[in-house]
Amino acid sequence: MADDEQEDQKEYRWETGYEKTWEAIKDDDDGLLDGAIAEIIQKAKRQRQAQKTKQNRLGMMRHLFLVLDCSESMSVPDLKPTRLRCTVKLLELFIEEFFDQNPISQLGIIALKAKRAEKVTELTGTSRVHLKALESLANLSLTSEPSLQNGLDLALKTLKVVPSHASREIVIIMGSLTTCDPVDINLTIDELKKEGIRCSVISLSAEIHVARYLTQQTMGTFGAVLDDAHFRDQLMSQVDPPPAAKTQHNSLIRMGFPHTKNEVEGKDAPLSMCMCHIENLEDPSELCTTGHHCPQCNSKYCELPVECQSCGLTLVSAPHLARSYHHLFPVPNFEELPFEAMPTSSSDLGGGVRECYACAKALGQVADKVVFRCGFCKQFFCVDCDIFIHETLHACVGCNTIPGVDGLVYQQSAKPDQEDAHPGTSKQRGQFGM
Repeated sequence: MADDEQEDQKEYRWETGYEKTWEAIKDDDDGLLDGAIAEIIQKAKRQRQAQKTKQNRLGMMRHLFLVLDCSESMSVPDLKPTRLRCTVKLLELFIEEFFDQNPISQLGIIALKAKRAEKVTELTGTSRVHLKALESLANLSLTSEPSLQNGLDLALKTLKVVPSHASREIVIIMGSLTTCDPVDINLTIDELKKEGIRCSVISLSAEIHVARYLTQQTMGTFGAVLDDAHFRDQLMSQVDPPPAAKTQHNSLIRMGFPHTKNEVEGKDAPLSMCMCHIENLEDPSELCTTGHHCPQCNSKYCELPVECQSCGLTLVSAPHLARSYHHLFPVPNFEELPFEAMPTSSSDLGGGVRECYACAKALGQVADKVVFRCGFCKQFFCVDCDIFIHETLHACVGCNTIPGVDGLVYQQSAKPDQEDAHPGTSKQRGQFGM
């Protein structure tokens, strides 16, 4: 009998790894499942936000290469319609979000096909170039198997010459379970580790030992996707800048703020061509009077940010620097409280309705079991506004609309910095009223 009980308790490996998700759904006092389902949805929405931690040093100027597997394995239809088409569609969203959150960064694309690596786009800060290149990749004929080492070597050759103050990263999207490399791939991994290049891998099939080893040695991340929604979450986790590498040095960077010339000596500005399209045969430049002029060499460009082709000066605008700045000082995570802890709205006369401060949506006990309160302004928010504030707006609605609260935020956030500062600067802090 004892042997039979032990055999019953013993499970196979595939049985132990299976999650019984239906056990997490329990009905409430009224016999309904709405509350349990709403709670699961809330936890899934906040999972990415809960994983974020405040970093002291981040790689703000990022140089990232996307290495895309274009082998025969990408034609498998487990991700609809195929792995490649699903990847291209998600990469379009990723590129737009990447440049929105990292406007002073650069990105390039490398394709792995027929055991070779081909650079599809160079490192550039223009999303339009990458989106156009992805359209051509969607109709690519998929044959043979990839060479991970050739892709890493091609990216390494370009990232080696990137200045040391910039963050250098490689994100690999791998669909194949094998790689055909010319020599020992450990030599390339050691070189990447030596150069301080961070490598992350997203596998579309299963966990691969060499990919896991690559990410462990280069302090990157590894993930194997479950479905297209999980694939999107894994890809979007690469949008936020990573912690700065130990080999990354601090240095002053020259940047130019371009100006526009609408009038010259009382006359309309002359017609001219922009430098970013002057050599582009597919999308040639047109003569126009508008544009952004480099303050150093007076070259004209049609969009920002961009690196001046004549003098090498990085041209940006003030909003670009501001969007990069919010990663260093993120909005603190709101306090998670039960629905009963939220007071009723003072503007309501009869029903005692509890409202979200940001969207003014009436919250219910079934759909909103958990609410979120800011630690500074003490206002309550729903889960959707909490995610929108932390991932898109990057500023608390209550702290910026209630008079006097924003000053309290800056005073309390400055206290830890003053305590950690060098004692020799206390006199300077006293002079400026800090």
